[in-house]
Amino acid sequence: MARQISAGKCNICGGVFNKVAMTKHLKTCSRAKIDSAASDRRPGRQKTKAFHLVVEGRYAPNYWMHLEVPANATLEVLDGFLRQTWLECCGHMSAFTIEGTTYSVAPTAEFDDESMDAKLGDVIHAGMKFYHEYDFGTTTHLALKVVSEQESDIKARDIRVLARNEPPLISCVSCGKAATQVCTECLWSGKGWLCAACAAKHACGDEMLLPVVNSPRVGMCGYTG
Repeated sequence: MARQISAGKCNICGGVFNKVAMTKHLKTCSRAKIDSAASDRRPGRQKTKAFHLVVEGRYAPNYWMHLEVPANATLEVLDGFLRQTWLECCGHMSAFTIEGTTYSVAPTAEFDDESMDAKLGDVIHAGMKFYHEYDFGTTTHLALKVVSEQESDIKARDIRVLARNEPPLISCVSCGKAATQVCTECLWSGKGWLCAACAAKHACGDEMLLPVVNSPRVGMCGYTG
């Protein structure tokens, strides 16, 4: 893919900002949202600690999201959200790596894994980075950073998408038009991106094609978005 400036939309105000500017923007935009909610809060309604996370493709950083996640949610809840939004294709295994400890969806004593039952507030803190892997064959690697801690009305199993990247512009390798299909065989050499017309004539055949979707898992395994 040609190098491009990644941009995304703020789901709070609707503004569009580049990747770097979005983090700075959300510090004020999300704060305004929280203060507005506080002024409307019913008496007795409790606030809870939440984390502002940035998650991106570790090796495909044009794909990114800003999330608000309650601190009392478990890693399993976050894993389920990442699967549903970006990853799930065939029920593969997944795991987080946090400060050298592996938290697996199916922990085993043999590998000294921990369970994803751990609450986020017990294992992460502001300023730290941690990682997620989905599918240990054709792996999608994600990097997550804890931007800040804040108070919120968010519920324990809710995750809010504060912002998300706009789909990257990817050109067909044959004609230069917008790519809509990707050949899973040719992708490994960087030549798999195809428009609909060129995909119909592609030598590898229909069975090797997947749709171009807005996810770091695009073109992997059987992922269709």
